[in-house]
Amino acid sequence: MSASSAFNDEKGGSSSVGEPEYGHDPASGGIFSSDYKRHDDLKEMLDSNKDSLKLEAMKRIVAMIARGKNASDLFPAVVKNVACKNIEVKKLVYVYLVRYAEEQQDLALLSISTFQRGLKDPNQLIRASALRVLSSIRVTIIVPIMMLAIKEAASDMSPYVRKTAAHAIPKLYSLDPEQKDQLIEVIEKLLADKTTLVAGSVVMAFEEVCPERIELIHKNYRKLCNLLIDVEEWGQVVIINMLTRYARTQFLNPNMNESFLEEGSDKTFYGSDEDSDEEEEDKDKKAEAPMVKRKPYVMDPDHRLLLRNTKPLLQSRNAAVVMAVAQLYFHLAPKAEIGVIAKALVRLLRSHSEVQYVVLQNVATMSIKRRGMFEPYLKSFYIRSTDPTQIKILKLEVLTNLANETNISTILREFQTYIKSMDKDFVAATIQAIGRCATNIGEVRDTCLNGLVQLLSNRDELVVAESVVVIKKLLQMQPEKHSDIIKHMAKLTDNIQVPMARASILWLIGEYCEHVPKIAPDVLRKMAKSFTNEEDIVKLQIINLAAKLYLTNSKQTKLLTQYVLNLAKYDQNYDIRDRARFIRQLIVPTEKSGALSKYAKKLFLAIKPAPVLESPFKDRDHFQLGSLSHLLNAKAGGYQELPDWPEAAPDPCVRNVEVPEWTKCSSREKRKEKKVDKPFYSDSDGESGPTESADSESDSASGSESGSGLEESGSGSESEESEEGSESEEEVEKDKKKKKKIELKKPVQVSESEQSSEEEVRKHERKNKLRKSVSESESDDEEESESESSQSESEDSESEAEVKKKKKAAETKPPPKPVKKECKKEKKEMSLLDLDDFEPTPSPQATPLNSFLSSSLVNDLEGLSLSDAVLSPAAISPCSALKSYELLHRITGDGLCVEYCFSRQPFPPDANMVSVQMQFTNNATSDTKNLHMEDVKLQSGMRVNEFTEIELLPAGETASAVMGIDFCDSTQAANFQLCTHRRKFFVSIQPPVGELMRPVFLTENEFKKEQGQLMGMNEISEKLTLDAKCRNEHAIVQRVITAANLSRVPCGSDKECRFGGRTVTSGSLVLATVSSREDGAAQLTVNCEKMVIGTMLVKDILLALTQ
Repeated sequence: MSASSAFNDEKGGSSSVGEPEYGHDPASGGIFSSDYKRHDDLKEMLDSNKDSLKLEAMKRIVAMIARGKNASDLFPAVVKNVACKNIEVKKLVYVYLVRYAEEQQDLALLSISTFQRGLKDPNQLIRASALRVLSSIRVTIIVPIMMLAIKEAASDMSPYVRKTAAHAIPKLYSLDPEQKDQLIEVIEKLLADKTTLVAGSVVMAFEEVCPERIELIHKNYRKLCNLLIDVEEWGQVVIINMLTRYARTQFLNPNMNESFLEEGSDKTFYGSDEDSDEEEEDKDKKAEAPMVKRKPYVMDPDHRLLLRNTKPLLQSRNAAVVMAVAQLYFHLAPKAEIGVIAKALVRLLRSHSEVQYVVLQNVATMSIKRRGMFEPYLKSFYIRSTDPTQIKILKLEVLTNLANETNISTILREFQTYIKSMDKDFVAATIQAIGRCATNIGEVRDTCLNGLVQLLSNRDELVVAESVVVIKKLLQMQPEKHSDIIKHMAKLTDNIQVPMARASILWLIGEYCEHVPKIAPDVLRKMAKSFTNEEDIVKLQIINLAAKLYLTNSKQTKLLTQYVLNLAKYDQNYDIRDRARFIRQLIVPTEKSGALSKYAKKLFLAIKPAPVLESPFKDRDHFQLGSLSHLLNAKAGGYQELPDWPEAAPDPCVRNVEVPEWTKCSSREKRKEKKVDKPFYSDSDGESGPTESADSESDSASGSESGSGLEESGSGSESEESEEGSESEEEVEKDKKKKKKIELKKPVQVSESEQSSEEEVRKHERKNKLRKSVSESESDDEEESESESSQSESEDSESEAEVKKKKKAAETKPPPKPVKKECKKEKKEMSLLDLDDFEPTPSPQATPLNSFLSSSLVNDLEGLSLSDAVLSPAAISPCSALKSYELLHRITGDGLCVEYCFSRQPFPPDANMVSVQMQFTNNATSDTKNLHMEDVKLQSGMRVNEFTEIELLPAGETASAVMGIDFCDSTQAANFQLCTHRRKFFVSIQPPVGELMRPVFLTENEFKKEQGQLMGMNEISEKLTLDAKCRNEHAIVQRVITAANLSRVPCGSDKECRFGGRTVTSGSLVLATVSSREDGAAQLTVNCEKMVIGTMLVKDILLALTQ
């Protein structure tokens, strides 16, 4: 037990709850006893049957730990509650166990089965906490269990659990390094994770376990670059540091041809910022190549991707992130682009002194090589009286590095005020800074020297001493001009007591004794008197002075020299004794003295080079900036060297992510993609659109994402074509009827020539399709037909958009003949159920409410005998009866009535917006003018694309308009004012959850695969009894699709209906399954990445099926 119980036992009392005397008696160690009693209360609460008491106890225990108090004696009582069913208690128990599991390993091992059960808990927080506790038990015997737990957690559906698995990897590696190979497999798996929550943690694990395995990063490099902006701040720091080292091994030095870059700098002044077109750069550089013998440098697109994606992080609120980006730019960016980091670093100087210290250390290193980028911010480095000494000295260092001919007068004026400071260390550093300025800038050397000589009369001995040391170094440059200064300094030997200053004066007099022949012997005489009382450094210089004077003026100084050497011979310091012996043999020739004595004069009076005053930060940039090693100027434990640039660029293909064959497009199709505004029902809307086509470097990054979109559209076409094969005869028969009905429904805006050309194209395309479907039904190999159909579908969506564009152009200008041929060629192989055929008008604003889909057309479609295995027309039939909602009642709106419905059509200006069709009816007797929106109030993240203003709505007339709203995958209302020329009405549009989706076409296999990945917390199941009118498959499909904008997915079973869709904003997958029995009992299952949407959707579909 604890020490407190032992204390009670010694007193002879029992440790039962009922003895209060020790707690109340202040003379009997009440402190210990009260602690004991309090813990005893906590134990009682933890043993209670009430969850509320347990929760209160755990809150108090965790609060104790937070205050730094020891709660380890409660371990047995706490660990008993690890199996508690109350989630809140369980969370706090795991928090406690993470803290004390390492100390109380034996007791923690007893509960290991509970932790293993916790790994299967439906709550993600419990699963993560269980893994965290398990990895905190530092016992080698459970390594296999930990390994298994980490592997399972790495495949968990929750990103939070996968993040915890990444955190557990370094713990297991430190416990048992032999597990490295297995852990690398887990790291490789987690590196492929597309979640921002996991990215930072897994890169940290990679850095800890296998930083040398750079090949693991190749395939994930572009993904990490693109995710970087959304990763949490500390993850950003880790990823940026890792990518800095990666880039140094994979790309060429951008400053290898600095002279070439300078020649071409005037050409790139206005153009080629970060987002410039790479192709244009390449052309420019190819044109300039003949001018320069050396091959011009062309930046790798992946190198540019890294620089472009890290640049916005310079505005981060976290100083560590800004510092990480700054070091990345310093080590990787072309010289012309490094300047962008200066402003961000100067901003950090307004932060706490600790942050300032680290930033200034790095700025001091940068300013040596890249002085120009900090010159505009010179005043930011001026010193304030409130700055701590270490900050002042670092700012001095930066100011000295930035000094040049233009700003030196300003800097010296600053230095003059600093010398008056009360901080002696700072004053000494300022004097050294003046010396460095004088050394580096010849024009101000005399000015600085005169200023320092004036300081020799300062009352403060430390100031004088530092001045002497600096003057000594400056005088070495031009001693013959300054003999009067040497004389002045010789007089100071009586007053200055600082050893370094006295030694410097003696060295100067000895070195330039020819310039002061009368004073030098006298100084030696005085020094010989006080020799025994001097410091060691001064004694050594006295011996040197004596030797030099003996060689130049032996008449006057022979006896003095012998006297000094005799004193030194018996000195306590062996360095001084050795020096005296050596010099005596060298300068006083005897029979025993060797050949060196002939060269004594050359040895002692050789011309010595002037010292170069260098910055202490000069060679620090071989350490990675921002690292602890750079701060300490010594290699710290775990530091990884910054690699040198490669001589030749490694193969960039290693970073290409393999895309399946059937998603690859020909160059012709890629060119078309750039022209197309939005492919219809494509999931890759906004991911690989015209905005990114300008950046050649992002093509490959978006390739994998757009691949998934193509996959889905491909699977849709597959099922559609199989439908066409079976029903081809009926299609041909009904084709003409449909054509006439569609044309009748079309508005008057479409010209006759346009209709006829469209009819020709469609007839031609239908014939081709009929031939193709027949040939495909004869084919044996199913996989080949699948890949062909998916390719043809992707071509269709593109060619379709192409034809639309050409139609619009035809209104103003007739196209040339070759274009028409190309249209006809590309328009082949379009599916019957492609909804784009039935779009009423190119301009959605002119569409009346009831004409989204012709009812007669839907009846025709329902007449087709479609088999179960293909798409049902029920998937599109509800569009004819879209539910209308009242936005403004005619009484409230002064005769203006406004209704709206969710049209379930793509909103052309923005694919992430839900299209809302509005119908305005003027029931008043007077005209309504200037109908428009104002004062839009939205939740964060939501956006609105307002409808075009209706200038005039006559009395008794009706008008339509379309607006787009990005609800950001939430059912929050969009509030705004609907304004007329007379009044303003406050209105709001709130979407049902089913309208936040768009249909997506999946095959049966794809549906099962996706459903398998959305299990656990992402799956919601409810049992229900179907309404009597809703017992057949057609009715179920009709009601589900009325409730939610989903599409029917093929299914082999009669008793099961499947539906698929994606949320409009984020593209999260939504899968719904209704399994029914003959007695009307059914089960509804919804799988959705967004749990809130899934829960709400279940409620809506339940309501639709049971009412």
